[in-house]
Amino acid sequence: MRGDLTVEDAFRKWADELTRYATALVGPADASDLVAETFATMVARGAAAWQSVCEPRNYLYRSVTNAASMSARSRSRRHQRELRWLAEPPHTELLIDPSVRSALNELSVQQRAVIVLTYWLDLAPATVAEMVGVSEGSVKRQLARARSTLRKVLQ
Repeated sequence: MRGDLTVEDAFRKWADELTRYATALVGPADASDLVAETFATMVARGAAAWQSVCEPRNYLYRSVTNAASMSARSRSRRHQRELRWLAEPPHTELLIDPSVRSALNELSVQQRAVIVLTYWLDLAPATVAEMVGVSEGSVKRQLARARSTLRKVLQ
């Protein structure tokens, strides 16, 4: 048993340390959310579940590791869904002219993704960046490269 250490006490004691650890696993953008979710899960499970933890620090490290793994799997699955969607997007026969579709096939998957999300779904670069898991600057670079390639292919 772990004594009278509460989840709140554990948060005050180890949150910064766990955030540094999570940063190494998932990067700075998601690290604090991952740690906060780990502690929120412990609070939701209730005091009895927390009281049964023998080594709270080790338990929290394992929880952060598991949450990072689940997050990576989730991102990977989302990416695979997006790739499948781009391969056969719904309603393409209504939205994309065959010559444009052929030109889109000349682009990399990343470039195709940002073009479709930006122009067909009318999303802002920041939203596209969040959806595909890259920076907004990367989206803008991919858009510029894709437009350049499309200009050449469609002429």
